[in-house]
Amino acid sequence: MAVGVFDLFTVGIGPSSSHTVGPMRAGAVFAGELRDAGVLDSVASLRVDLYGSLAATGRGHGTMTATLLGLEGYDPAEILPDQVEERLASIAETGVLNLAGAFGEGVEVPYAVEDMILHPLTVLPRHTNGMKFAVSDAGGNVLREATFFSVGGGFIVREGEENAAQQELEESKKELPLPFRTAAELMGRCSSKGLGISDIMFINERASRSEEEIREGLLHIWSVMEACVETSLKREGVLPGGLRVRRRAPDWLERLLKEDKDRNDPKYWQEWVNLIALAVNEENASGGRVVTAPTNGAAGIIPAVLYYALNYAPGMDKASQADKDDVVVKFLLAAGAVGVLYKEQASISGAEVGCQGEVGSASSMAAAGLAEVMGGTPGQVENAAEIAMEHNLGLTCDPIGGLVQIPCIERNAIAAAKAINAAKMALWGDGTHRVSLDEVIVTMRETGKDMSHKYKETAMGGLAVNVVEC
Repeated sequence: MAVGVFDLFTVGIGPSSSHTVGPMRAGAVFAGELRDAGVLDSVASLRVDLYGSLAATGRGHGTMTATLLGLEGYDPAEILPDQVEERLASIAETGVLNLAGAFGEGVEVPYAVEDMILHPLTVLPRHTNGMKFAVSDAGGNVLREATFFSVGGGFIVREGEENAAQQELEESKKELPLPFRTAAELMGRCSSKGLGISDIMFINERASRSEEEIREGLLHIWSVMEACVETSLKREGVLPGGLRVRRRAPDWLERLLKEDKDRNDPKYWQEWVNLIALAVNEENASGGRVVTAPTNGAAGIIPAVLYYALNYAPGMDKASQADKDDVVVKFLLAAGAVGVLYKEQASISGAEVGCQGEVGSASSMAAAGLAEVMGGTPGQVENAAEIAMEHNLGLTCDPIGGLVQIPCIERNAIAAAKAINAAKMALWGDGTHRVSLDEVIVTMRETGKDMSHKYKETAMGGLAVNVVEC
């Protein structure tokens, strides 16, 4: 199907969409195929190979444990934190995996994290995030095998089906009332129809969902974002993983409530935005429930900027709940439209193009969403998205210890502020600008290709090697 807003905003678990959510989905797909093929009863052994970035930084990103959960049949959008802890504890204690067990008809095989085979220096041709699954019978005969690639944002592609998937994507786009692949095409749609960017996205979404389903779905996405913040603000102590990064969000909230008692003093807007971004990404770093927006590593930017829109945009102090719901829907649709452009023309995978593809694309999407709900013209909205990405070009992905903590958590807060500033700058203009959004997206893609692999989620360069972990 054509990429839509509900592909870009999905509920999952932390800390990484490409290294956690994607591998879990791939594992679940493979487990489902074993069940459907009727070979589960014959399975005696399992082999999992992880390649490239998945192997290099998989431990810090929860790749191994997420893969195990996927092979048990769990879906990242539905599994609850308590289930994660219970199943992983059981596997660790017994060394037994209940293959496809979540489907209700699993088979127990001896397998644990330690059994995974890692190839950090081997990159498969399609993508650096590669994984292979194979199951054999008691005689050692391979019953079924498959290779998947986690290409960013939780999206997965199966080896050998890339062309078919691309063809299906192109065919599905023909079914859209107002398809677009580039910003120029999107601007052309807006101009010819006299509509805003969020309107174009809404019309396309109606090809597969009712208006009520779209609205309810987007409001649900926002409710999960809000719940993520609330959960994070109740947690204290340090984040898991060994870096002993202290959770700051609860302390920041306590201080803010003392200084901004009514939560409406405009001089504290940036502190609240920072708080939301930090809270979301601290929850993500702990493996909590988040919304990929469009990735887990950048999950805090859009909720932080949407919080700003709902609390500090002109007129919002007098807005009804219905009005605020309208803002949420419009913001996410506009942000989603810009996300489609990055997904179509470049990448949202840190392992493929660096953090410019994750934090950069999220900042660009958030800037577009904010400019849209603040009354921007299509030209101004496109300009906002362009400004935000232009000043994230070249952003590397080199988290310390392979954990989505340093610099990822603070980076979300910085990028949220960039998005707000980009929207404000665009709204002070008339929508005309020298550099187009398409040109910046292509530049981001080419910069990612030129970037040394050391700076693309491999833990082989930058902060990952220059900062002592302990």
